Amino acid sequence: MPEAKKLKFLFAINPISGGQDKSVWETGIQEFFEKQPHSADLFLLDGKTDQEKLPQRIASFQPDRLVAVGGDGTIKMVAEHALNANLPLGILPAGSANGMARELGIPPALADSLEVVVNGTAKPIDLICINGTEHCLHLSDIGMNAQLVKYFDEGNMRGKLGYARGVLRVLMRRRLLNLQIHLGDHVVRRSAFMVVLANARMYGTGAIINPDGDVADGKFEVVVIRKLSFLAILRMFIRFRPFDPSHIEIFPATSVQIVTKRKAYFQIDGEYRGKIREIAAEIWPGKLQVILPD
Repeated sequence: MPEAKKLKFLFAINPISGGQDKSVWETGIQEFFEKQPHSADLFLLDGKTDQEKLPQRIASFQPDRLVAVGGDGTIKMVAEHALNANLPLGILPAGSANGMARELGIPPALADSLEVVVNGTAKPIDLICINGTEHCLHLSDIGMNAQLVKYFDEGNMRGKLGYARGVLRVLMRRRLLNLQIHLGDHVVRRSAFMVVLANARMYGTGAIINPDGDVADGKFEVVVIRKLSFLAILRMFIRFRPFDPSHIEIFPATSVQIVTKRKAYFQIDGEYRGKIREIAAEIWPGKLQVILPD
C-alpha cells in the first residue's frame, strides 16, 4: 500500500482575535503536529503587513492547506489569500464570534477542529462578490448591525458587556433607510432598518437571520428588516432569538444592486467597511474550497 501523502499546513494566526491571547492555540497546534506525519508552519498576523507578508510566506513554504486561526474577520482575510493561491482553506474558530465556523459545522474545541483541518474533506462553498473587489463568505449588511460592528470595534470593552454597550448606542441612534433594491429587471423600494446579504443562516451570536440559507446552493438571500421594535432588538442582539418572520422579507438572488437615499453603515463578515450609498453583489458558486468534517 502506498504511503499516505505528507501534507504541509500553514496556520495564519490572529494573536488578538476575540480579545484573548493565542499562545495556547500556538502550543496546541505544535503539540498536535508532533504526533503527525505532516508538517506545520505558524504565521502570526499583525494587522498591518499581512497583505504583503502572508503571500510571501505562502510562496516560500508552499503549503497544501492554508488555515485561518481567528474569528470571522480573520477567516475572511485569509480566505482571500487561499483563493488567490488556489489552496483549500482550513478554519480554527478562535474569535469572539465564530459564525462561519458554526455555520460549517466546525467544532469549537482546538483538538477537534485540528482533526477536521487534517482529516476533513475539501468541499466547495459559494462566495458573494461585492463591488467586484471584495468577497463575503458569511453575512454582510447595511444599517443597524453594521453600526453595531463599528461601535464594538471603537469601544474598549470586549465580551458581552462591550456588545451590550454597543447595542444600547445603536438603539438610541437607529434610523430607517430608504432603499432601492434592484433584483434583475425587478426593483423593490422599501424603508428598512437593515438589509442583509446572506450567504448563510445565522450571525456569530446565534441569531438566525436567514433560516433557509445554504453556503453551497448557488445563490444568496437579500433579507430586508422592515420593522424592529425595542423588544425585537433585545431578542436578537442580547438573547439571540430569530427575527420575527412577519417583520422581514427575503428575496433569493444571484445578483443585486442596492441604493440608499443617504449614506449607511456597511460591514462584510464582521469587518466594518464605512458608509456607503450603493453596493452591487453577485454570487460566485463553489468558488472557495473549505476543509469540512466528513
